[in-house]
Amino acid sequence: MRKQIGFTQGKILSPLLQFAFPVLVALILQTMYGAVDLLVIGQFCGAADVSAVSTGSQILQMVTVLVTGLAMGTTVLLGQKLGQGDEEGAGDTIGTSIVLFGIVGVIITIILVVFAKTFAIWTHAPSEALAATTDYVRICGGGALFIVAYNVLGSVFRGIGDSKTPLIAVAIACVVNIVLDLLFVAVFGMGVAGVALATALAQLISVILSVVIIRKRGLPFALHQKQIRIQKPVMLKTLRLGAPVAFQDFLVSCSFMVIIAIVNVLGVVPSAGVGVAERLCGFIMLIPSAFMQSISAFVAQNIGADEPLRAKRAMQYGMITSFVIGLMLAYVGYFHGELLASIFARDGAVIVQAADYLKAYSIDTLLVSFLFCFIGYFNGCGETNFVMVQGIAGAFGVRIPVSYLMSRLPQTSLFLIGLATPCSTLVQIILCIVWMVRMEKRSQKKDVTQLA
Repeated sequence: MRKQIGFTQGKILSPLLQFAFPVLVALILQTMYGAVDLLVIGQFCGAADVSAVSTGSQILQMVTVLVTGLAMGTTVLLGQKLGQGDEEGAGDTIGTSIVLFGIVGVIITIILVVFAKTFAIWTHAPSEALAATTDYVRICGGGALFIVAYNVLGSVFRGIGDSKTPLIAVAIACVVNIVLDLLFVAVFGMGVAGVALATALAQLISVILSVVIIRKRGLPFALHQKQIRIQKPVMLKTLRLGAPVAFQDFLVSCSFMVIIAIVNVLGVVPSAGVGVAERLCGFIMLIPSAFMQSISAFVAQNIGADEPLRAKRAMQYGMITSFVIGLMLAYVGYFHGELLASIFARDGAVIVQAADYLKAYSIDTLLVSFLFCFIGYFNGCGETNFVMVQGIAGAFGVRIPVSYLMSRLPQTSLFLIGLATPCSTLVQIILCIVWMVRMEKRSQKKDVTQLA
């Protein structure tokens, strides 16, 4: 198999950036699945269809973050096994993950297909967009197994230090998605159902390509057929690491769905505006997200190799780099929001609403540069229970209450509602600093005990 990037020896910043860049590009392309859907719908259909795709995408995003969070358990455990030089344990981790996530994928598919309309109603989708939202969720939900499979394969590649292979698969699939979107909507006039079908087919292609590549190149260790089964100790360890992250990510995504529901009550134009803004925010947040995933893999291998100082320095380098880029993105989002929103919408009222929401999110762009790197570090250390706690505290202790209170103001705006997000991030950063200090004290106490 292609030579993997070394994490446990030598320089820190250059291999981290070398690993993070393909992760970033893959995240950009993966985000483009929903973005292209919204872009095509925005150019060829009306505000109701834009609202349907934006709301439906948020529902599917909840599924994606749930799976990605669970798969983080595979990335961390696999990275730690490789850092320890335990190749058999690495094979057991992958074998168990294949079966475990296959079961998860089937369950998610059934739930989304059967309860698509229920989810659309829960999000307070505007009446004129309810049917289209249901169609989008049901069709994309039919391909949920492919979403699960792709994310698990990606977690395996990242765990072994290969961030380029997932990039190749998702790049080809993204091109297919764009072509099918234009074909189904612009040519065949299938509307929301067309973009949903295109997304599901593109996800299938990304999975097929990933499997073909991994079969052709092989793994840097032996994976025997007898290992492809549920091994209870490995499964429990994977879930212990991944479940808190998944639960936290899922509930955080739910909190954003609550905000969508709050805004949906204000009408179809604000709903479409937030949908456009959220899609743009998805791109803006990709830089810190890429560092979060990369730092998790980097830290996991170094913790496994007993190199805690390298792990901590990787987090610090990630924060500095992410913040510098975040400054530029925040400037563009705050001062040129209408220009960005016009990429996805033609309706002037929708563009104005989206730009208003983007101003608040631009503030968050600076803060998440620190938060996401903290989270990546804690994930790699196996401190996933804390990651879950801080995420839930921010989402339900700050983000939802603040957004609701802002929405009740007589002269409310999407900017005021959007401020709930940076408020939440600030609180979470404070919690991370407190936990970091606690970890330092715990480590020092352990060192003193060993010396004694």
